[in-house]
Amino acid sequence: MKVLRTPDAAFAGIADFPFAPRYAEVTDPQDGTVLRVHYIDEGQQDAPVVLMMHGEPTWSYLYRHMIGPVVDAGFRVVAPDLIGFGKSDKPAAQGDYSYARHVAWMRSWVEQLDLRRITLVCQDWGSLVGLRLAAAMPDRFAGVALANGGLPEGDPAPRAFRIWRAFSRYSPLFPIGRIVNAGTKRSLSAAEIAAYDAPFPDGRYKAGARIFPSYVPFGDNVAVPDQRAAWAVFETWDKPFLCCFSDGDPITRGGDQRFIGRVPGTAGQAHTTLHGGHFVQEDDPQGFARCALEVARQSR
Repeated sequence: MKVLRTPDAAFAGIADFPFAPRYAEVTDPQDGTVLRVHYIDEGQQDAPVVLMMHGEPTWSYLYRHMIGPVVDAGFRVVAPDLIGFGKSDKPAAQGDYSYARHVAWMRSWVEQLDLRRITLVCQDWGSLVGLRLAAAMPDRFAGVALANGGLPEGDPAPRAFRIWRAFSRYSPLFPIGRIVNAGTKRSLSAAEIAAYDAPFPDGRYKAGARIFPSYVPFGDNVAVPDQRAAWAVFETWDKPFLCCFSDGDPITRGGDQRFIGRVPGTAGQAHTTLHGGHFVQEDDPQGFARCALEVARQSR
């Protein structure tokens, strides 16, 4: 496996991300390649953990407006960059990525840090990976706050997603910062767009971002059996599970109804509609942070 690592200099101009970088190494279970995972770790080490997981094609920068308020409320916030994104290592070939590999990489990372009493805060692929982690290691997780994501199990892909998937496969240009800006209701600044572009100095670094949409298990997909096994766990999940989807995401709007009632832990929760597009962390970070704290406080 050929692995790329974005030079630190690429991130030097980012002014609104004042968090110390931390790194851990995970070993790929298939070929033994050692990969470096970047993560943020803020707050008291013995405090309950709030795990903030980003998705496609962002990185932990997405949570910059939420980390401080959650730490100030007495929690430890841990926010990794998935392999292929942010400051984490980036396998150069699209074929080096798979849904199962992402879950395995992040499971190794969680176990290495020995994270426990975890409140999972997730969106987009952060939910596809994060929910699989929670299902695989339920004793480590205390609750979930889910926004604009899900756990697809072979159902048909929404039309908006099919368009996005085709774009990711075939577009000659794949401008990450502009893609994120198109998924928000507010207009990102030039500096914010540049921060989302920073992990990808050129097209060689974008293999993970390019292939991710093709791995979402809609239709006949190799990951469907693993998804159904995870759903079997959540169908008996009685820990707090709060849905906080946004009102302006054409891909995931209404996705909360797949969870409410089916997951026992959704009963009695103050499910919330946030205001914004797909990247609600940019549009309504205060609302999403309140949801995270609602679950985290129940899970103490």
